[in-house]
Amino acid sequence: MNNKIFVTLFVSLFASITGVGIVIPLLPVYANNIGANGIYISLIFGAFSMSRTLFLPYFGRLSDLKGRKPFIISGLIGYTLVSIAFIFAQDIYSIISIRFIQGIASAMIMPVILAYVGDLTPKGKEGYYMGIFHLSVFGSLSIGPVVGGLINDYFDLKTTFIFMGFFSFISFLLSFFLLPATKFEKKLNKNNTKIKIKYRDIFNYKDFTGLFVYRFSYTIIIGIIWSFLPVYADTKFNLSSSEIGVMLMLGVFFNGILQTPIGYLADKINKTILIGVGSIVMIFALISYEKASGFSTLFMASTLLGIGGGIAVPAVSALSVIIGDRTKSMGTVISLLTTAHSLGMLIGSLGAGFIMELIGLSFAFKIGIWVIIFGSIFCLLCLKSNKNILFISPKNCIN
Repeated sequence: MNNKIFVTLFVSLFASITGVGIVIPLLPVYANNIGANGIYISLIFGAFSMSRTLFLPYFGRLSDLKGRKPFIISGLIGYTLVSIAFIFAQDIYSIISIRFIQGIASAMIMPVILAYVGDLTPKGKEGYYMGIFHLSVFGSLSIGPVVGGLINDYFDLKTTFIFMGFFSFISFLLSFFLLPATKFEKKLNKNNTKIKIKYRDIFNYKDFTGLFVYRFSYTIIIGIIWSFLPVYADTKFNLSSSEIGVMLMLGVFFNGILQTPIGYLADKINKTILIGVGSIVMIFALISYEKASGFSTLFMASTLLGIGGGIAVPAVSALSVIIGDRTKSMGTVISLLTTAHSLGMLIGSLGAGFIMELIGLSFAFKIGIWVIIFGSIFCLLCLKSNKNILFISPKNCIN
């Protein structure tokens, strides 16, 4: 592991996601306050997920061919420009359009950075290093909503956009000056060989298909929570921006602190156990959301959701790196799994919007329960169909 590159990627991603996390929980409430209904609120998140989904496979595979750095710095400067655009947005249509552009920038950042880390990760330590790196994701997402809530309470929403732009620009500077140029980057990339697999071929691997479906199912429920929990808490329980920020922070915080220890454990034991246990905990979290009676029960539900994700996600991340290394297409594999993530966010946010208008938002949590049940069962069956995946040791990768 090249520590200089690892730390640069870690800090860059941490700063950029902190900036985004400051703003995102406030957008649904802001849209609701200017008269947007559930469908328009869902489009704020759906537009981001739609553009991200369309461009993820393209940028991921292209980064396998052209190198990681050009896409990372382009995406980060895109985030900075989007922050400026938010300041001048006048209506819900402008916000939706900006979010669509932000999704394109995001498609250049997250999967490419994760693929870069996967390139450098030693065999047999996939869970541990991906667990450490995911601290940048979950740590920033846990801090962002709280900071955003405080800024909005004491200043205004436009100030949060300024902070988002500042963090994104810092990330751009770090990546631009500290990451090696592409020609040197390729020398560090242990997967710097001819790509052996095409998009359509990778779904012939059941283990990959299982992970794809699980990521899709998992992020459907995350899409429901992130898109409409702020509105649910605001309209039903009259919680403040700070309280909503704390509530959203809890799930991400507990998910984050479990990434490294569970990632280390994932390198030592059967990864399917972790995926199964994490899914069961998340089911209890969704039941708690549905039956919530106030801040305390929402607090408990968000904590359970974070713990469940913190148990399951490191195992999924480790397996994705193993498959990427095996196929010599790390960017392609990571981007396709991130596409599943974006599709889940898109379906979760749009679906919850329609459910909110037609039935009532609390019913969306019931749908989420069945989604994660199906996704986890399908994934575990696919993984168990490969005998080599039952007990993966540091010396044994998927064959």
